[in-house]
Amino acid sequence: MKEREIIPKKRAEEILRNFQRRKILVIGDVMLDRFLFGKAERISPEAPVPVVTIDQEKVHLGGAGNVAANISSLEGTPFIVGVVGNDLEGSRVRELLRSLKLPDDGLLVDKERITTVKTRIIAHNQQVVRTDWEKKTPLSPTMEKAIVSLLSDVLNNVDAVIVSDYAKGMITPKIMSYILTEGRKRDLFVAVDPKIKNKELYRGADIITPNVNEASTLSDIEIGNEEELIRAGRRILRQFRLRALVITRGERGISLFLRDEDSAVHIPAEAREVYDVTGAGDTVIASFTLSKVSSASWQEAAIIANSAAGVVVGKLGTATVSIDELEESLGISGELFL
Repeated sequence: MKEREIIPKKRAEEILRNFQRRKILVIGDVMLDRFLFGKAERISPEAPVPVVTIDQEKVHLGGAGNVAANISSLEGTPFIVGVVGNDLEGSRVRELLRSLKLPDDGLLVDKERITTVKTRIIAHNQQVVRTDWEKKTPLSPTMEKAIVSLLSDVLNNVDAVIVSDYAKGMITPKIMSYILTEGRKRDLFVAVDPKIKNKELYRGADIITPNVNEASTLSDIEIGNEEELIRAGRRILRQFRLRALVITRGERGISLFLRDEDSAVHIPAEAREVYDVTGAGDTVIASFTLSKVSSASWQEAAIIANSAAGVVVGKLGTATVSIDELEESLGISGELFL
């Protein structure tokens, strides 16, 4: 791993100020994250499971929606493209977008699908169970055509594209190929939060952001130490023809690999309590992409993304980081490192 250099706080403030002028297209699997909070005080007589008495419900934008929410909370301008079903949950997704003052005209309705919903039941601050309501078949040719038509207009007015792939069927070969081809023509930064199922689709993106388990599968290298991590990172860069790679490593921070560098830059995690990792990957790719198109170097973007993730894991549920929280996090140590 490379040794880190010091970056003055003034430089970070400059990058964050530029967030306000950046427009980011977020395309991918839009979902509704539902949290049911309650108390578990007895075991069911019907099965050896707790009985949770629900006393509160919260709903959040999930998946690509959470990426867009993070960009918005960081004062960037997101435009989301995705698909929902003709159902109540799809309407709730639209309501959440509008509550954040985000446009919903990129959200298409597919009558053949249902809106993806992840429901988490939480008792005494512990997740008891999660249920998923979803349809994971690929989009129909008709929906693909509608998405591509929409993208042809949107891509002329953005600085970057984030592909938030949760393998629910939204990111098809045709759509991903169109994004990469048109992104190159327009010199757009294209970042992908990947899923193993669709790995061959991402070849030629600027960056992908797998977690360490996904990186192990992508590289076919079991990652158990620093040497294996570096070998895996280098192999992924070559195999998928990327400019850069970020591997998120949970409580160990993130590691950045660059195409023209033999080693890696490791950004250690902020020293704080990890409360909930739900949506942390969304925060990483949102803040990294905003940073990169706001004049940040690769290493500076990794610093900022790592700090942003450190904020959201200290919150319960699908969370976002505000620009004020990020500024405070970046200023904790007095200087920034990379």
